[in-house]
Amino acid sequence: MSCTSQKASVVSVPQTPTTPTALAMPSSSYWQQHVDYKMEIDMDVNTYQYKGKQKLVYTNNSPDALNKVFYHLYFNAFQPGSEMDVRSRTIADPDGRVKDRISKLNPSEIGYIKVNSLTQNGVSIKYTTVGTVLEVELAKAILPGESVTFDMVFDGQVPVQIRRSGRNNKEGVALSMAQWYPKLAEYDFEGWHADPYIGREFHGVWGDFDVKLTIDKNYLVGGTGYLQNPNEIGHGYETGTIKRPNSDKLTWHFIAPKVHDFTWAADPEYNHDTKQVPNGPLLHFLYKSTMPQEKLENWKNLQPKAVELMQFFNNQVGQYPYKQYSVIQGGDGGMEYGMCTLILGEGSFDGLFGVTAHEMGHSWFQFILASNEARHSWMDEGFTEYIGTLAESHIFNKDFEDLSKRVYGVYSYLAKSGKEQPQTTHSDRYNFNQSYSISAYYKGYVFLKQLAYVIGQENQEKTIKQYFKDFSFKHPRPVDFIRTAEKVSGLELDWYLMDWTQTTNTIDYGVKSIEGKSATIERIGLMPMPIDVAVTYEDDTTENFYIPLQMMRGEKPTTATIIKDWAWAYPTYTFETSKNIKSVEIDPKGLMADIEKENNKK
Repeated sequence: MSCTSQKASVVSVPQTPTTPTALAMPSSSYWQQHVDYKMEIDMDVNTYQYKGKQKLVYTNNSPDALNKVFYHLYFNAFQPGSEMDVRSRTIADPDGRVKDRISKLNPSEIGYIKVNSLTQNGVSIKYTTVGTVLEVELAKAILPGESVTFDMVFDGQVPVQIRRSGRNNKEGVALSMAQWYPKLAEYDFEGWHADPYIGREFHGVWGDFDVKLTIDKNYLVGGTGYLQNPNEIGHGYETGTIKRPNSDKLTWHFIAPKVHDFTWAADPEYNHDTKQVPNGPLLHFLYKSTMPQEKLENWKNLQPKAVELMQFFNNQVGQYPYKQYSVIQGGDGGMEYGMCTLILGEGSFDGLFGVTAHEMGHSWFQFILASNEARHSWMDEGFTEYIGTLAESHIFNKDFEDLSKRVYGVYSYLAKSGKEQPQTTHSDRYNFNQSYSISAYYKGYVFLKQLAYVIGQENQEKTIKQYFKDFSFKHPRPVDFIRTAEKVSGLELDWYLMDWTQTTNTIDYGVKSIEGKSATIERIGLMPMPIDVAVTYEDDTTENFYIPLQMMRGEKPTTATIIKDWAWAYPTYTFETSKNIKSVEIDPKGLMADIEKENNKK
């Protein structure tokens, strides 16, 4: 289990995911690196400083000999003059949580990770700290198929919470420990991903974590992994059955198999509740006991709904492979991590549920399907926003189409704003934070929602499940998802991926003219689409037509009358009907992200 207290009963959990990790490979040449961490951490809760020892076994599964490696030192971002600080003070619309706060931190408030020593198979090696990245020159190249051991000694200081992680957040949580340790950068077919920590998003190497955390005995700890020593530390049993050791500190021992990050939070005033998901994981809830009664009730009411969320995601996407998941008060909004999330805890119930739905959904679309967030943020944020909203509509009996209309509207605003950049833009290199947010969350949502319009709802749902099945515990790319959709639907869809994610082309179709039994439609925007058309005749009868997009090389399942293909290069399309036409409406259900709805009906 992730975390335990004297209120919790003993739960036996496996130390490996229940889902097989040797799943269908994206291709016969697919490979990914592997890393195993063993860490011993000693935290001083008075100075917010900690000492760490890390033994890291790195396996080079690539076809390349590696002469260097890189580590992320994320906490170094929280220092005056860092790239995160300067970017926040120079971008037109800074994150309200950051602004100029980093520039005002004094030495006791900053964050840092200082590497004191580093060896490769026992041999000292050269390293240089460059902002939030540690550049390492190897004593000997790591050959394909070879494993090496890096031993590191480091010191850290937890910053005042500015963004995601840190100490003493505005809700009084003592320690929110995300991106807190030296983390080996990912190397894949595109090379190294030693991105500096400037604003957002992460990418990590799959591996197993063995973490021993020594901390003040009054602190309750939760996060990634399974607690190994409840007897020793006096947590994990019914009240009164065991006494805590007579020492000032306790060492919490966690094992986390097959994850690409390790996160924890700790506070002396945490309440800890658990809720079992039938045929699923044990859910843990850690939240401040000092909150007003209304907020405490929100956390109690959240728990059965969190069970429903887990069940919904299991059904809609695929089985959650671990035996625990923790919802922890400790964030500056919400942020996903392995087997847990850190979230704000004092908002309304609707807000608490909404952020939990989104962050829990990330367990599928980021922590199991580990796409590169920095390069393809829409694959995790957009898909998660979609599946979280779908879950909300299911659990609270809301109209999903109505909920989606707002999302389409936000995307349309961006498309018309002149500020849109392609979704291939690196997450840190958007001109505006708002443009990033809309592109990642809302345009990503529309990509998945609109796919149901393109290939049919049943095919879209099958695609999501097949994608999860084929690419769990890997690092899927956009092409992997769209190829899955092609295989499921039998349609050619590269045009959809290219225009929607690699350009800022927009969809705009309009009814140009109606003459007797003939109607002409025009393509105004550059992005092609198949077209659903509703025709009302002069006798007030109706008929639905489907105009296939020629480059799709097929049609979605439909009950509408299928007429001739429309080749994209032709700006207009005329079709004939059996009776005189009264009116024509393009996309009557509003499933297409057409940015000018006014010309869709005549």
